[in-house]
Amino acid sequence: MQPVAGDLAAEAFDRICRSRPGAHRVIQWGGARVWKVGPRVFAIGAALGPGAWGVSVKVTPIAFEALRDVEGYQPAPYLASRGLTWLQVRCEIVEGAEVASLIEMSHRLVTAALPARTRRELGLSA
Repeated sequence: MQPVAGDLAAEAFDRICRSRPGAHRVIQWGGARVWKVGPRVFAIGAALGPGAWGVSVKVTPIAFEALRDVEGYQPAPYLASRGLTWLQVRCEIVEGAEVASLIEMSHRLVTAALPARTRRELGLSA
């Protein structure tokens, strides 16, 4: 994803998420693009205002601590305040390759936490 906003950012976000095994999209929470693997969310994309697109992803506790105060990153609203290690990434600030890498990390973390039966049902390695 290049630092873009609006429909182009949404399309790039969807393309990256769609490429992840077992991923599917729902629209919820006021029009946010919510990507799940099985029943669990791994990425949330939404417009943050004119020219601003944000992606929220699950990260490791180490990544959360390292990035939470870096420009372009912040604890994800609602999720981080509940003790979850989720970051919101501002796509107009953070390089597209880094955003894609974080989406992929989030998918791996969420997939690994799924029950073995669910992973098998989704055709993912158990």
